[in-house]
Amino acid sequence: MTTIGFIGSGNIGGTVARLAVAAGYDVVISNSRGPETLKEFADELGPQARAATAAEAAAAGDVVVVSVPFKAFAQLPAAELAGKVVLDTNNYYPQRDGHVEAIDRGELTSAQVEQQALGSARIVKVFNNVWSGHLGALGRPSGAADRSALPIAGDDAEAKRTATEFLDAIGWDAVDAGSLADSWRQEPGTPVYGPPYGPYGELPGTTASAETIRAALAAATRG
Repeated sequence: MTTIGFIGSGNIGGTVARLAVAAGYDVVISNSRGPETLKEFADELGPQARAATAAEAAAAGDVVVVSVPFKAFAQLPAAELAGKVVLDTNNYYPQRDGHVEAIDRGELTSAQVEQQALGSARIVKVFNNVWSGHLGALGRPSGAADRSALPIAGDDAEAKRTATEFLDAIGWDAVDAGSLADSWRQEPGTPVYGPPYGPYGELPGTTASAETIRAALAAATRG
């Protein structure tokens, strides 16, 4: 079975880890505070999970979910992530992360900045547009009439296929949003960021079909 590594095990990372374990994956979880702080969470997830350092999680993962504040991308273990499919959940918030001129000017997306830093890692932008509560509540079996979808963006077609297969396994359809240069369409402030799944904080949320997500992506404008 594929192992999913997690760099960051907070709201989104932790939710994806729970979904992955439920789907039968082995997971290796990490955070910035050290594996000893994740013992309780690893115990909760069960025998398919173990806690490790970020570098160990990256090395162990066939696919690695990166769910840390954008400003921390420079500290990611690039050597251990080399060549791997990296599912990037991060969003750029200047008030938290500091200003990056190339992003502010619209020359690069946050995912492109991270791709430059990580070299041969194959980044797919995903999970960044949905509240963790809705992510955990709206998953449905493959073929279900009320299945929801998430947008994915990336430059590597094989990596996007891997991301699509993973999403399918954990209960979600995928909508191809284009390249990393196009990933601004699923960033904060766009129509696909949050509202398709219902109001923030309200569970279980609202089904958002692939058609709904495609329409929201198409409606995005770059200010």
